[in-house]
Amino acid sequence: MVGPNRPEFVLFGSSIVQYSFGNEGWGAALADIYARKADIKVRGYSGWNSRRALQVIDKVFPKEAPVQPSLVIVYFGGNDCIAPYPSGIGPHVPLPEYVENMRKIANHLKSLSDKTRLIFLSCPPINEEMLRQSRSVYLSEIVRRNETCQKYSEACINLCKEMDLTVIDLWTAITKHTDWANACFTDGIHLSSEGSKIVVQEILKVLKEAEWEPSLHWKSLPTEFGEDSPFDIVAADGISTINPSEWTIHWKIQWE
Repeated sequence: MVGPNRPEFVLFGSSIVQYSFGNEGWGAALADIYARKADIKVRGYSGWNSRRALQVIDKVFPKEAPVQPSLVIVYFGGNDCIAPYPSGIGPHVPLPEYVENMRKIANHLKSLSDKTRLIFLSCPPINEEMLRQSRSVYLSEIVRRNETCQKYSEACINLCKEMDLTVIDLWTAITKHTDWANACFTDGIHLSSEGSKIVVQEILKVLKEAEWEPSLHWKSLPTEFGEDSPFDIVAADGISTINPSEWTIHWKIQWE
């Protein structure tokens, strides 16, 4: 442990979470935006479905932990919706079970703390042709269909509405992009920097508009050790200093 204690934001999900610090990913962007404000922790597990998530939920989010996360962003569904194999093995989870698994995940996370906020991400679309072209010779054919992804996305959204949970409709957010099928993916499934930018925009929009106390929007959180100091950068006049603790001049995008 290092201090001082900051709010903890945990990203929990499958490969879209695990890979979120690569390729100018959305996890890395959040970590940059929340520098000196909150700690972004990644609990992503490539290839996982909602069944495997339930197997470890108590270990990843123990109820007895002395400090509980301020925010958990949850994504599962992209692997659940893979077509089943005749042998019965593999990541496919039938839609009704997926919904119940996500309900159990939500109930566990809700029980952690009255101050733990949740954001669920629904299943995004895929580029089927790009996925076929990127197929690995080491893997059996992975059958994914956009139509099925959309059904799992809608199921997640409907569950969150039923449970009064915050959900981001990634399917709609990404397909609004004029060239989403080519611009938003690295391999037909995983997000490119352009796809990740959409995820970040949607998350920040939720955090800005949510009536949560305290607010978790980056502009509302204090900057750690943000006070002025005589050891700050010296200004052009040579006799005063400039506090750089909240500078965002290095950002390619000035996030809101």
